[in-house]
Amino acid sequence: MSSNDILQQGADLLMLGMGSVFVFLSVLVVATTAMSWFINRWLPEVEAEPVARKPAPSTEINSKTLSIIKQAIAQHRVAKGRASAE
Repeated sequence: MSSNDILQQGADLLMLGMGSVFVFLSVLVVATTAMSWFINRWLPEVEAEPVARKPAPSTEINSKTLSIIKQAIAQHRVAKGRASAE
């Protein structure tokens, strides 16, 4: 085989490979476009109904709970050796 024959075979394989990839990608694009059209036409998105919001729970802490929390923090600080700044 001469170098011209080898180059010709290489060019043939190049064109065959690139051509088949081009055809495959073209078919893929057409199929994807067709599926998108079909889905949008026959199966449109259903808008979800807005969910009624629940009122937020009260974050107010009663005075008894607040005093218990303050005492626990003060006791923890004293146990760790840090005097409270209050």
